[in-house]
Amino acid sequence: MNFTLSEEHEALRDVAKNFLSKEVNFSKLLVPGATVEQAGYDEMWPKIVELGWPGIVIPETYGGLGMSYIDLAMIIGETGRYLASAPLFGTLAGAWAIEKAGSEKQKTDLLGSVAAGQLKLALAVSDADGNIDGEKSDATATESGGSWQISGSKSYVVDAPSADKIVVMANTNAGKKFFVVDRKAKGVTVELLKWRDITRQVANVRFDKAPAELLPESKADTWVWIRNRLYLVLAAESAAGIEKALGDAVDYAKERVAFGRPIGSFQALKHQLAELKGMSECATAGVHYAAWALTENDPKAAIACAMAQSYASEAYRDTTFRNIQVFGAIGFTWQMPNHLYYKRARSNAELLGSSRHQREQIIQMLEKDTSPLAA
Repeated sequence: MNFTLSEEHEALRDVAKNFLSKEVNFSKLLVPGATVEQAGYDEMWPKIVELGWPGIVIPETYGGLGMSYIDLAMIIGETGRYLASAPLFGTLAGAWAIEKAGSEKQKTDLLGSVAAGQLKLALAVSDADGNIDGEKSDATATESGGSWQISGSKSYVVDAPSADKIVVMANTNAGKKFFVVDRKAKGVTVELLKWRDITRQVANVRFDKAPAELLPESKADTWVWIRNRLYLVLAAESAAGIEKALGDAVDYAKERVAFGRPIGSFQALKHQLAELKGMSECATAGVHYAAWALTENDPKAAIACAMAQSYASEAYRDTTFRNIQVFGAIGFTWQMPNHLYYKRARSNAELLGSSRHQREQIIQMLEKDTSPLAA
């Protein structure tokens, strides 16, 4: 096990950083009352497709690049560093569900379209109470004459308004299964939420006998397999966001003068920034370990991913909160991007359950001799 990034990984990260530093523009969001509609959510997508990001971890067999989860972490980290507004999270999530639970024909057709940038996805798993791991779902699928229909609802669905198709986890007589639903199909209603993070689309989706296509390989461990990878995505976003918020706070502490000296020279502030630096290093290490574990199919990958998300989400929230404190009054204004990172941090800490929820999962896995949640 070696956590030193290779030259190829660093080069991939630098390409993503250079691209996003030029493409992301907060100017429309740094005004009072800005909303996600002003984020230009789909404007960057064609360029992201040209870079091949939607297909980065899709197997080559299905038209993707077949790269590693370490490669993915390099790219996702930079999207988190720059709060890139694009439907990448939902597309990756939906693609993983199809990869794990779809038939060979579904994987060939749908994943090939995702990798080519012709199909955007969303994954609907969360219920109204935020539960993602319950035995029951707020959506139910019924079969009649060989065809499936879904009724009910799903909440907090990332990227649903931009998606062409939505992968839905729903109840059946045989337990929870995954289905593919056309977003524009009759009986599908997508309601964009006034979400605290205005750089990301989050919606509620209602189904009223909406036609659905079963992913026939849906099994009891399908969701856990997907969830491990989503934990990695959120943790990678958060770890890079920590680096960004900390770097901005350090730079400002060197420039801002109070009582005739830079505020960064005061011992109390030095201690805070040093503590945040330690948290940043731990979050990044956790992400690299989780990405390595998934890449190597390590039996402890599920524990690694839950640990990475639990730690990084809390550290991101604390870092962005202290970042605003370092900036003082100006850090609270709409004219500064500080609040955008704080809102993303708060959102990342709740989208897939709280850090406490992940720690409970870790305890349950550690109580057993080996992790039952295979990578």
